[in-house]
Amino acid sequence: CDIHAASGLIEADTANDVLKVVVAERHKNTGLAFAGFVHGFGLKQGAIASSVGHDSHNLTIVGTNDRDICLAGNTIRQHQGGICIVSDGAVQDILPLPIAGLMTTENLEQVNEKLASMKKLAVEMGVDPNIDPFMNLAFLTLPVIPELKITPDGLINVQQQKLVSLTI
Repeated sequence: CDIHAASGLIEADTANDVLKVVVAERHKNTGLAFAGFVHGFGLKQGAIASSVGHDSHNLTIVGTNDRDICLAGNTIRQHQGGICIVSDGAVQDILPLPIAGLMTTENLEQVNEKLASMKKLAVEMGVDPNIDPFMNLAFLTLPVIPELKITPDGLINVQQQKLVSLTI
């Protein structure tokens, strides 16, 4: 699908299911972050963020606009990790994961209820009901399985082990 530029910037295109994806390194304070695009989430508004991402567990955010993407990322940071849903400039829900950004002190039943509620909210915001948005976020950044993966260093062609330019 075509990607359109507005005011010289490439923007998300929800009509064609092209969303921004941002990955930020969160372990060594390198400041590395990269933004690209993803297709297949279906999100029509807001942003979804997670600090769970195999194998690197960096911060990954998929969203429709920069304001919600930034709020989702900053919310995860404030909670020292977690899964967050933002829409219209407000945090809609969060599952804090304060233990290494991967675990919680909540019990299994509470976590399952929270995740089910958050998945329902994500679907209401346009996410394809046939996918698990949190699991998809976790695997978007796994640079050891084919084909293209997003990392703080850039978009990687896994089979060629090379960075791929986002521009032609």
